[in-house]
Amino acid sequence: MTEAGTGIAAKAVDAPAPAVRLPRRRGVELALLVLAVLLSVYGYCAVGLARNGTVPPGAAGYGAGLGVLALLAHLAVRLRAPYADPLLLPIAVLLNGLGLVLIYRLDLQTPGDRAALTQLVWSTLGVTLFALVVAALRDHRVLQRYAYVCVAAALALLVLPILFPAVNGARIWIRIAGFSIQPGEFAKVLLAVFFAAYLAANRGALAYAGRRVWCVQLPTGRVLGPIVAIWLLSVGVLVLERDLGTSLLFFGLFVVMLYVATGRTGWIAVGLLLAALGAVAVGWLEPHVHSRVEDWLHPFASIEAGEGPNQLSQSLFAFAAGGMLGTGLGLGHSVLIGFAAKSDFILATAGEELGLAGLSAVFLLYGLMVERGFRAGLALRDPFGRLLAVGLASIVALQVFVIAGGVTGLIPLTGMAMPFLAQGGSSVVTNWAITALLIRVSHSARRQYDGRAAV
Repeated sequence: MTEAGTGIAAKAVDAPAPAVRLPRRRGVELALLVLAVLLSVYGYCAVGLARNGTVPPGAAGYGAGLGVLALLAHLAVRLRAPYADPLLLPIAVLLNGLGLVLIYRLDLQTPGDRAALTQLVWSTLGVTLFALVVAALRDHRVLQRYAYVCVAAALALLVLPILFPAVNGARIWIRIAGFSIQPGEFAKVLLAVFFAAYLAANRGALAYAGRRVWCVQLPTGRVLGPIVAIWLLSVGVLVLERDLGTSLLFFGLFVVMLYVATGRTGWIAVGLLLAALGAVAVGWLEPHVHSRVEDWLHPFASIEAGEGPNQLSQSLFAFAAGGMLGTGLGLGHSVLIGFAAKSDFILATAGEELGLAGLSAVFLLYGLMVERGFRAGLALRDPFGRLLAVGLASIVALQVFVIAGGVTGLIPLTGMAMPFLAQGGSSVVTNWAITALLIRVSHSARRQYDGRAAV
């Protein structure tokens, strides 16, 4: 080979590989948002046609309002997080829109308790918070600096409801002058940030230090002690408030993030064992929880005693009436469940009027949101971001499991709100904040592989 040919070959070998250019896919997100808004408006119109035979007079305003909220969120993502996952925002908009439709459908049979307009106002606040988080939080790693501020704020939020009267047997609300808020909803996000920061900083010691007991490599008390103390304190406060649903959520979040940080499968076994022991103890000792366990074990006992169906049995009847394809939006009878039909038991309305097919689609949407959160975490290189994404996605997954399991009779009822679907301002605002953080994390995950990011 000639000298010139050798030089050309050397240059070809030394030449850097062309930068990978990833599609930003904001057009895909916009198209899916349009579809989500149209499906929500269709559901709103279907309810009006089924109940009154006419399209609801507020259909245009509802569609315009939801469309403006979706566009605002889309613009925030397009301008500040262009590499973000294109599925997260449309899924959140569709679930939120479906929740508004179901609440409006139940409002038609409870004229003295209108909740759809209030829920739309809370949804507006949630989307506004979403846009602010996406725009202001340029790098998710900034949150790691405020880990102890987050845990202090979370504990303060958990303690506050103790000072206020109990509502339906639980002290989880702050009510002032007709305004109510559930602080535990915000505390779960703050605790997820703290767990992620602490576990990321101590993951090595957590995985390899300490004694080995059975199949579990236990960390040293000096490393594991602070985070266990914070978790026990938060769960203890929740037990005093009789908010067992959120207690179960925090425990599951703690175990999942500890497993992800250490890679030790034994933590899952230990977590399940401790959860079972705690559930049995609380179920026997706490009267409020014990009554729910009895209802779960004997859902038709009130019918056999001639007292009529309770909430759980009425929920089971609603799911059974829905069958495979459902009765149709607006044509069910889940309002018979009573005061919790729009909150704890909103899934019963979806099951009855959308059927098993529609309910499966709803669960697939939740599953897809959780999967995209896990995928963003796996793609990240920094441990804090990875743990934060897994923690936030796990919050959604655990909520769906606990709520769906309760209303279908799989596990005892716990009194939580279905993400985006159920009535509850604190819940919908918090879930929009979770979506914003997942958007920001997914943006960072894809941006690090795009050759244009450095340009």
